[in-house]
Amino acid sequence: MEGITEGVNNINISDSYKKNRIQVSNTKKPLFFYVNLAKRYMQQHNEVELSALGMAIATVVTVAEILKNNGLAVEKKIMTSTVDIKDDSRGRPVQKAKIEIVLGKTANFDELMAAAAAEDGENGDIEEQSA
Repeated sequence: MEGITEGVNNINISDSYKKNRIQVSNTKKPLFFYVNLAKRYMQQHNEVELSALGMAIATVVTVAEILKNNGLAVEKKIMTSTVDIKDDSRGRPVQKAKIEIVLGKTANFDELMAAAAAEDGENGDIEEQSA
């Protein structure tokens, strides 16, 4: 029992949990939730890691492409793999595709974000005046 406790105490948690990782699901949140979250993570950490399994891979790729096409991100690394996940209904392991995309800020990221924030502020003022 002591050996197990020692092993648990020696686990490096920073490897398994990254502050700038977003694990994407294709059913839980809308697409632009992940786009906006990725923008916020890039503001805080200068890069973001988008991760997904199976059917959610398309969502991750779409989020990454939206950020790239808007000039906010550049891709630093793309990793693909398969992972074994135990299927509860059949009781045997099932292989699932996994993707991890690391995106970094572009040189003009801060300018684009400031311009978008100013634009949102202007739109807010117009709505208040018309109310």
